[in-house]
Amino acid sequence: MMSRLLKSLMAAFLLAGLTFAAPAQAVVTPKPKPTIVLVHGAFADSSGWNDVAGRLIAKGYPVIAFSNPLRGPVADGEYLRLFLSTIEGPVVLVGHSYGGAVISNAATGNPNVKSLVYVAAYALDEGESVSDANHLAGGETEVTNHLKVKPFPGAQGGDQDAYIDPAHFHRLFAQDLPRGVTAVMAATQRPGALGALVTASGPAAWKTIPSYFVVAKQDNIIPTVAERAMAKRAKGVIVEINSSHVPMMSHPDTVTSLIVKAAAR
Repeated sequence: MMSRLLKSLMAAFLLAGLTFAAPAQAVVTPKPKPTIVLVHGAFADSSGWNDVAGRLIAKGYPVIAFSNPLRGPVADGEYLRLFLSTIEGPVVLVGHSYGGAVISNAATGNPNVKSLVYVAAYALDEGESVSDANHLAGGETEVTNHLKVKPFPGAQGGDQDAYIDPAHFHRLFAQDLPRGVTAVMAATQRPGALGALVTASGPAAWKTIPSYFVVAKQDNIIPTVAERAMAKRAKGVIVEINSSHVPMMSHPDTVTSLIVKAAAR
């Protein structure tokens, strides 16, 4: 009886020119992954990010390793700011060492930058220099006692390029990496201008942008107590690991995980 009734109703709808339509399925468009921009520091180059970049690419993230001029936090920050203006969509900025000072300057006022990640890095306050930050919380560093300097064209006020003395590079920069690796790093290091160490930083992006910190507990370049002080001052998410100054090389999985967490915010 019921079957004949349903058939009669369907026939009536068809005669009236009506059809049954299946309910529309909602289409969910996945959010695009942010572009991860990796910024190296002084005495290094973008190759230090290779292990982390490879892991991020495998997870589907667009990755760019920015070539840092190493001239000064404000000037380098402006260079990075212009570079970021060419990237569409959200960005996560990741800085190592002096690169942290650069991302702090570059990200201010950029609505596309969703997170900042500091990897054994300087998160400078406005008016603060790298040299100042080394003394936060009573910190001391000996790297300035082991620099070799060379002239460069256009240097202002007697400024010079600074390199870490290769004889001290392994102990100071990356004591938890094989000596064969650090010997190559020392030979291929990019110098930073001495003036960059004492130049005051501009407005601090970490005051308005969520920040994440890898604090290296065996860092012989930036005092660990200073890294902690900067991370706490920024009210950032903090991960501490037993690492030298290059956790992105000695602990790439940990660093990658924190970047992914920052990207998912």
